[in-house]
Amino acid sequence: MSSTEPTELRHTALDALHRSLGATMTDFAGWDMPLRYGSERDEHVAVRTRAGLFDLSHMGEITVTGPQAAALLNYALVGNIASVGVGRARYTMICRADGGILDDLIVYRLAETEYMVVANASNAQVVLDALTERAADFDAEVRDDRDAYALIAVQGPESPGILKSLTDADLDGLKYYAGLPGTVAGVPALIARTGYTGEDGFELFVKPEHAVALWQALTEAGEGVGLVPCGLSCRDTLRLEAGMPLYGHELTTSLTPFDAGLGRVVKFEKEGDFVGREALTEAASRAEQSPPRVLVGLIAEGRRVPRAGYQVVAGGTVIGEVTSGAPSPTLGKPIAIAYVDAAHAAPGTEGVGVDIRGSHEPYEVVALPFYKRQK
Repeated sequence: MSSTEPTELRHTALDALHRSLGATMTDFAGWDMPLRYGSERDEHVAVRTRAGLFDLSHMGEITVTGPQAAALLNYALVGNIASVGVGRARYTMICRADGGILDDLIVYRLAETEYMVVANASNAQVVLDALTERAADFDAEVRDDRDAYALIAVQGPESPGILKSLTDADLDGLKYYAGLPGTVAGVPALIARTGYTGEDGFELFVKPEHAVALWQALTEAGEGVGLVPCGLSCRDTLRLEAGMPLYGHELTTSLTPFDAGLGRVVKFEKEGDFVGREALTEAASRAEQSPPRVLVGLIAEGRRVPRAGYQVVAGGTVIGEVTSGAPSPTLGKPIAIAYVDAAHAAPGTEGVGVDIRGSHEPYEVVALPFYKRQK
C-alpha cells in the first residue's frame, strides 16, 4: 500500500449495530464512529433529562503494572498517582519536558500494582509511546490494551436506575471518579462512575466480544425511561455546556496546564522528579505574576454560532480566541468557550464580541460551566 492511499478506519465491536440503527458515521481520530442516530438535539436533551447510550470504544486504554507502576506514573504524569486508592480514579495530564500538554487522562487504580490509563483516541499512540519511553528506568510494564476493551457509557439522570436493574454491584456506594469490577447483564465489566456530559453516569469497560450483548441489554432496560443511543455530536455539546476541555481545542502542546487554568492538576508536592517539573514550576510562577489568558464562557445575544479559531474582540482590539462553539440546546442560544485576556475575563464584562466573518457579534462573558446538574 502506498503512503498516498487513505488509511483504513478502525471499527468498534458495535459497528454493525450502529449501522443497523441508521447512524450517520464519521471519521474520528482514525475510527469510524457514530456522529448521530437521528436528531443530535434530541439526543442531547435525552441525556440531560433521561439517559443516553454511547459507544466510546475509540478511547485508548493503556495498562501499567509492576512493583514500580505507581512510581513510573508519578514520574510520567503531573498528578500524584501513588496517592490514588485502589478502586478510585483521577483526572490528570501528561506533559512534555517543556510543560506543553500531550493529553489529559483518567487513571484508574485497579489493584495495588495495576493501573489503567485512559487516553483520548487522537492521542492514544502518543501517550503509549511517551509512557513506554518514560518506563525505561522503572520495574514496570506498559501494555497497549486498546484492543482488549470495548467502552460503553450510559449517562443521564435515569442511568443509575437503568444500571441497577442489570447488576448487583454496589452502585450506591460507588463514588464519582471510582470504579469497581462487577457483572452487568451477565457480562464482566469494570464499572466506573465517570463521564464527559455533566450528568451522573457510568462507563463500562468490557471485552469487545461482550459489547453487543451489553448494549442490547442496556437498551432494553432503558426503554421505559426514554434511553436513546447517542453519537459524538451531542457528546460535544454536552461537554461544552459542562465546561469540560477537549484536547486539540482547549488543551494543546502549546499550552501548559497553568495556561489552561488547570494548574490544580499539577502536584509539585509529590516525591521525586517528574517530566516537566522545571518548566511547570516556571509556568506556575509566570501565571501568578501576570495571569495568562483565562478560559471563559461566552453566551450569544444573537443567533450566529461562533466556531473554534474565531477572534474575541473588545473595543476593536483582539482580546482572545474561541476554542469551541455550538448552539446550546439547554440554554437555547449559541455558546462558546474562549481564552481571553485577564482584563476581560470577569463575568458580566461588557463590550465583548466575537468576530464572525467580519461582523462583531455581541456576547456575554460568564463563568464556566454553562450548565451544572442539580445534585
